[in-house]
Amino acid sequence: MELLNEAAPNPRAKTPKSGMSTGGKILIAATGGVGIGLSIVCASFVAPAFRRICLPYVPATTEQIQNVLSFMPKNSAGKLLDIGSGDGRIVMAAAQHCSALKTDGVELNPWLVYYSRLAALRHGVSNRTRFFRRDLWKFDIKDYNFVVIFGVEQMMQDLEHKLIAECPHNTKIIACRFPLPSLEHVKIIEDGVNTVWFYDLNKS
Repeated sequence: MELLNEAAPNPRAKTPKSGMSTGGKILIAATGGVGIGLSIVCASFVAPAFRRICLPYVPATTEQIQNVLSFMPKNSAGKLLDIGSGDGRIVMAAAQHCSALKTDGVELNPWLVYYSRLAALRHGVSNRTRFFRRDLWKFDIKDYNFVVIFGVEQMMQDLEHKLIAECPHNTKIIACRFPLPSLEHVKIIEDGVNTVWFYDLNKS
């Protein structure tokens, strides 16, 4: 009788591993988490572009800050509002320049608001500065003695109407980059892209 020889399995033979290693899974999960995080942060900067009037984040230059402060005596008191306060540098500079002035910023981007609050704490002016995450068109501006604007040309007409309707008659308005279309300015610092217009509603 002829016997059939079957190959016996070799106990030393290595079987291929299936699936992905733990390290690979961790790497993919970490990469995905970073991607989602970046998407959330970037969305805050991109979203304004889909609004009817886009107010982009463009940091104020050192020259612009000095031009703004030149219209504010060191003994100025009351309250200042920076419309579209970005990283908060105007708000903090005004607080440092005028020790009796309360300074606020209104900004739609939450990350810039958080950054501004931390920066104010770091510069020792957090007790005299506030930063609000609000839509500037819905923000109440009736209590401010100074209003600083870093706007875009498309918004200045509507913003002028809001200022006239809501601000007290003694409010001083400081417009950077673009002037208000109808109000007559009291003073101007002509400095190219750093040009600043000064308005006094009491004289308009």
